[in-house]
Amino acid sequence: MKYDIKDIKLAKKGKLRIEWAEERMPVLKLIRNRFKKEKPLKGTTIACCLHVTTETANLAITLKEGGANVYVCASNPLSTQDDVTASLVKDYKIPTFAITGEDNKTYYSHINAVLDVKPNITMDDGADLVSTIHKKRQNLVKHILAGTEETTTGVIRLRSLQDTGLLMFPVFAINDAQTKHFFDNRYGTGQSTIDGILRATNVLLSGTKFVVGGYGWCGRGVAMRAEGMGANVIVCEVDPLKALEALMDGYDVMPMEKAAQVGDIFLSTTGDMHVIDVKHFKKMKDGAIVANSGHFDVEINIPGLKKISKAKRRIKEFVDEYTLRSGKRINILGEGRLINLAAAEGHPASVMDMSFANQALTSEFIKKNYKKLNKEVYRVPVRIDENVAKLKLKAIGIKIDTLTKEQREYLASWHIGT
Repeated sequence: MKYDIKDIKLAKKGKLRIEWAEERMPVLKLIRNRFKKEKPLKGTTIACCLHVTTETANLAITLKEGGANVYVCASNPLSTQDDVTASLVKDYKIPTFAITGEDNKTYYSHINAVLDVKPNITMDDGADLVSTIHKKRQNLVKHILAGTEETTTGVIRLRSLQDTGLLMFPVFAINDAQTKHFFDNRYGTGQSTIDGILRATNVLLSGTKFVVGGYGWCGRGVAMRAEGMGANVIVCEVDPLKALEALMDGYDVMPMEKAAQVGDIFLSTTGDMHVIDVKHFKKMKDGAIVANSGHFDVEINIPGLKKISKAKRRIKEFVDEYTLRSGKRINILGEGRLINLAAAEGHPASVMDMSFANQALTSEFIKKNYKKLNKEVYRVPVRIDENVAKLKLKAIGIKIDTLTKEQREYLASWHIGT
């Protein structure tokens, strides 16, 4: 079995952590038990380009139990957990290609390693698999039934391919499932981002001016958690509806250039580039802290920051201090990559339980229905989304009301009025 990981001797620790996460992922466990019996993915080769964490390991194991041949690589150089990769290889016999801190050349060699197996389903977190296929490996398209995409950033890239008529196979936007973005993005990113910032800096959030760039579901979640810890939250937006929503939620709203003059901690959560740019660095306070929770490291213009700096030093783990020519210091966390995975452990398993349940069930849907699909970006079928919610409630022992026959008839009628 081919693989490329840091150290196979870390497997024991990784297996224990995978088992810990498993106990907090009851929905995926229910799906795994069914998959083990029914083998709905038998004979299917799946290439997974995801953050290689304990939660991802449980997804890969579930897919394998369903009969799939599963291959795993990292979707971000700093998010890999090396003990998890070791356990995937040693204990679960899942070929894995991921090393924490791998350089760009190694990163793409790993992507190509999982593409070399001619996958039938691609499973992306940022669309790098799909992008690589479209740019350099179009010969693989004939083997592909469809793909899935986990992130906002990836879905944006895929819709761009679709809108320009270049998308070569169907892809399901897992990120658009309500049981994904409502929970994973808001509660998962909200908590784990704050966790990453605190682990990297150990600052007291209470009383700080905390600037959030972008008020999508991730930005909402971070703003909510930062406010809960006593920070004064400022939101920067380009969308008038989201800006208005942030204002109505009680936050200050202003352009980033104005926020740069007063903020203490800055976070980008947009999926776009240079949200925090050179003109903003020049206006920041001495000692400002800057982090990113978007998928790619382009949201903070670090090359631009280097050009206006006279010195850089790693002042502590996950913190690079840039000294501007003016003498001011700017602290960049996690090299501008996803701070919740660069400095912390990513989303809690109980949140990823729903996201990865969507991944597993959508893979099953693809295997059964690929002949009916067109070359476009699809939403996760509503019945899968609702099923995940039902399974989650069942797993944690929550019961809800059901409509009576009379109530169903009332909702379906047009003639019953006041």
